[in-house]
Amino acid sequence: MCYSLLRPALFALEAEVAHALSLSLLDAAHALRLDRLALHPPTGRPVQAMGLTFPNPVGLAAGFDKNGAHVDALGSLGFGFIEVGTVTPRPQPGNPRPRLFRIPEAQAVINRMGFNNEGVDALLENLARSRYRGVLGINIGKNFDTPLERAAEDYAACLRRVYAHADYVAVNISSPNTAGLRKLQAEAALDDLLAKLVAERERLSDAHGRRVPLAVKIAPDLDDAEIQTIARLLLKRGIDAVIATNTTVARPQVEGHPLARETGGLSGMPLRAAATRVVRMLAAALAGALPIIGVGGILSGDDAQEKLAAGATLVQVYTGLVYRGPALVSELIRATATGLPA
Repeated sequence: MCYSLLRPALFALEAEVAHALSLSLLDAAHALRLDRLALHPPTGRPVQAMGLTFPNPVGLAAGFDKNGAHVDALGSLGFGFIEVGTVTPRPQPGNPRPRLFRIPEAQAVINRMGFNNEGVDALLENLARSRYRGVLGINIGKNFDTPLERAAEDYAACLRRVYAHADYVAVNISSPNTAGLRKLQAEAALDDLLAKLVAERERLSDAHGRRVPLAVKIAPDLDDAEIQTIARLLLKRGIDAVIATNTTVARPQVEGHPLARETGGLSGMPLRAAATRVVRMLAAALAGALPIIGVGGILSGDDAQEKLAAGATLVQVYTGLVYRGPALVSELIRATATGLPA
């Protein structure tokens, strides 16, 4: 479990191969109970949000475990919550490989995965075998070949399938890697989508006797007016949380790097300031009415505290794990244990 020793070997591999190998090694360590010997996550600060109790405010972002196949091992790292997906109604292969690129000089990753996943049925089968009992979010999206005008049908289909298995459901309308998806953030399209999903949630709530919170994940590449509009619609439609943010299509901080021209979303350290800006603007617009999950460029305890200070209630990591490994989780739990920095 000493990631500093493993990292050079992993970074010598193609990024997507290394990611799959990392998850396999983590699963093996968990099966052999080696993670219990090597990892001792600290006790965190419990947080109340979306009507749920999180044992600590540090979560795993969607995309790391798309098919919910590794939640037991990932849960052993100490996360306060895990978000799996993005999952679509039907399986899809995603974009052609290579589609995942590391930029170590900038502690960044570019991905154009394209919602590659085995479909919602496979995800639920994986979760049924899991023993994880922590807070679980399921991130849902649309299939790439579903026309945008019918996107709500895909989201509603996923919502129905995952409803009984999720502590909250995240609606991903902000990936840059599915053509046209970000158009769902526009005012009319978003209002229509949210209205349909909230109505579906109410039907499911009556059927299951349980109200599952809905969160919406937005992009960092929005202007001030767009952020204000989204905040207003979230409140209007009774959404329970907002996740800020997804990856960025901007490249100023890696300009000139050989990989900077690769299409896809940029994550990691270059995203930190943009994501924090969106968190801060949402916090002002929402005035505490909704919790904000801050994600983007969190590679240290200070980065997590920055998101909390900007107005986030919870934080999530992904790229930070690529560069820092499991020890980052414990560092973030300790850093967020006392709330906002002094």
